[in-house]
Amino acid sequence: MKIVTWNINGVRARIGNLLHWLQESAPDIACLQEIKTVDEQFPRAEVEALGYHVETHGQKGFNGVALLSKLPFDEVNRGLPGDDGDEQARFIEGVFSTPIGALRVVSLYLPNGNPIGTEKFSYKLSWMQRLERWAAGRLAFEEPLVLAGDYNVIPEPADARRPEEWVNDALFQPETRQAFRRLSHLGFTEAVRAVTDSPGIYTFWDYQAGAWQKNNGIRIDHLLLSPEAANRLSSASIEKHVRAWEKPSDHVPVAVDLALEAA
Repeated sequence: MKIVTWNINGVRARIGNLLHWLQESAPDIACLQEIKTVDEQFPRAEVEALGYHVETHGQKGFNGVALLSKLPFDEVNRGLPGDDGDEQARFIEGVFSTPIGALRVVSLYLPNGNPIGTEKFSYKLSWMQRLERWAAGRLAFEEPLVLAGDYNVIPEPADARRPEEWVNDALFQPETRQAFRRLSHLGFTEAVRAVTDSPGIYTFWDYQAGAWQKNNGIRIDHLLLSPEAANRLSSASIEKHVRAWEKPSDHVPVAVDLALEAA
C-alpha cells in the first residue's frame, strides 16, 4: 500500500498538478497539507472522479489538511486533542480496514513557529507536546499507524543543504529537534531515514534566491511509522521531480510502501 504526504501549498491553485500527480503516482492514500480552503470549496468532484474518497479539515486562506483514499473510511477524526481553544486546521486522522486489520493514517501540518521568542514558537512546542501525548495513546492500540505530514522540523544538520542558515529559525531550534526526537522515541520509525542515511535529500526548496536551481533544500516532510507499520515497510522515496513542474508547490511528495496483505 502506497501512502504519500504532500504539502500542496494551495489545492485550488494547484488542482492541475494534484490531478496529474494522483494519476502518475497513484497513491492508495494521499495526505495533503496547506490545502488553504474551507471544506466546501475543496475540489472534491475532480478528485473523486479519479476513484478517491475525500475527507478534509479545512480553513479559509491558510492551513488545512486532507486525506484522499482509494479505501473507504471507517472513521475520521478532525483536530488534535488537548486544546479546545485551538481553531487551526492542522490534523486529520483516518481509519481504514486492510487484510491485516485496522490502519490509522494522520495528515498533519505542524506549526512553523517563527519568529522565535513569540507566541508562535510557544504554540509550536505546545502543539508538539499534544501530538506526543496523542501518539502515545494511539501506539497502545498496537496497530499500523502512519503520522504523515509537514512537520516544519529539520531533524539533523544533514537534513539541510546549508544548516548554518537555519540556526535562528524555529524549524532548527534545539527545542524543536528535541520534541521531534521525543515523539520518535515513543517507538516510531522515520521512514526515509530507515532506508537511507545519505545527505542531500530534501523535501522543500524555497521559491526565493534560486533555492531549487541550487538544490538549497531542507527535509521537513516526514512519515513516522508505528512498530506495526515499520515492520511492513517495503520502501520509502521522495518524488523530487514534482518540484520542477510548472507552478509547483515548494514541497514535494514523500512516499512509503507498506506490505499490508494478509500472510
